[in-house]
Amino acid sequence: MEMKLREGYEGTGPGAITPDGCAVELYSRLPVGEEPNIIAGAVPKGAHILDLGSGVGRMTHALLERGFTVTAVDESAEMLERVRGARTICSPIEDLDLGETFDVVLLASFLVHAGDAEVRRGLLRSCARHVAEGGPVLIQREGADYHTNLPRERVDPSGFTVRIVSAEPVGDGVNSVRAEYEFPDAVWTQTFRARPLTKEQFEEALAEAGLKVDRYLTDDGTWVRAVRA
Repeated sequence: MEMKLREGYEGTGPGAITPDGCAVELYSRLPVGEEPNIIAGAVPKGAHILDLGSGVGRMTHALLERGFTVTAVDESAEMLERVRGARTICSPIEDLDLGETFDVVLLASFLVHAGDAEVRRGLLRSCARHVAEGGPVLIQREGADYHTNLPRERVDPSGFTVRIVSAEPVGDGVNSVRAEYEFPDAVWTQTFRARPLTKEQFEEALAEAGLKVDRYLTDDGTWVRAVRA
């Protein structure tokens, strides 16, 4: 069953588009980057990781290769069809209640910056609900200039260009962000709503969900290891 787009989200380009405007074929092409190494360095070896918002499994697959067990969750069945080697669960993250806990919970892809504050609260409560006692929640934050250093573009070594074109205010501290991905044979765009969070606002959001910062994993503060408060 096709799910309708979330309000304020849109995507264009070849193939299926998910409720938050992501293109399945695009995310199947994107490289994984350094994120799996950051994650692997912050969690126990062989841990069972709950990958919330896994998409097509870019990080899921890289973590499996590093010896972790992964349960991948996404609200898009089309995304999950691309995941191999992991248990998959199709559900919005904020509605997830599996009745079990995991060694590690992962919330990447800047999902903590959801424009809807109630969605963000639901995401973080789901993290807290599913992490085992003493286990970490790893969260990826936006960089400090994500909404201000615009427009900007980066040419990936593999041959495509990603542009963050604009971030326009739409009220209540939320911006409508437009991104473009240009490949030699196809172009995709995504428009989504994101709420910039200062370090203090981020930590307040964690506290609201019963979490606290254990440590910042990267010098720029974009990766965070949190635990139950």
